[in-house]
Amino acid sequence: MLNESDSAIDSEKVLRDAKILWQKYFTLTKELLKYSSQKDSELFMEMVDQRGQLIEKIKALPENNYRQTEECQALIKQMVPMDKQIMYQARAWLNKSKRRNSAVRSYDISSSLGTRGTVFNRQY
Repeated sequence: MLNESDSAIDSEKVLRDAKILWQKYFTLTKELLKYSSQKDSELFMEMVDQRGQLIEKIKALPENNYRQTEECQALIKQMVPMDKQIMYQARAWLNKSKRRNSAVRSYDISSSLGTRGTVFNRQY
């Protein structure tokens, strides 16, 4: 009888831990959404790393059925559109950064080739 009660306590603890981790994941997702449109890329990337660590902790939990509960399904339903919006804004930010880097590189290449002012230096 003692083993069954220990097993029930362990399973309740795992469910409680899963619930806490999923709630942290949800909270971090909301915060990511706030910071995804701002200029602080370091903080954004740090939060992405933290969220990745939470995913690893969730995966490391013993077998449990918390994800199938209505409570967790409601969290997931709220997170899916937020994730899509975060991904969209992150891609937009990445594309903007690539364009800036490309523009900077084109100026850098032209100045290193010595082509600066060649049109004005020609004698016609």
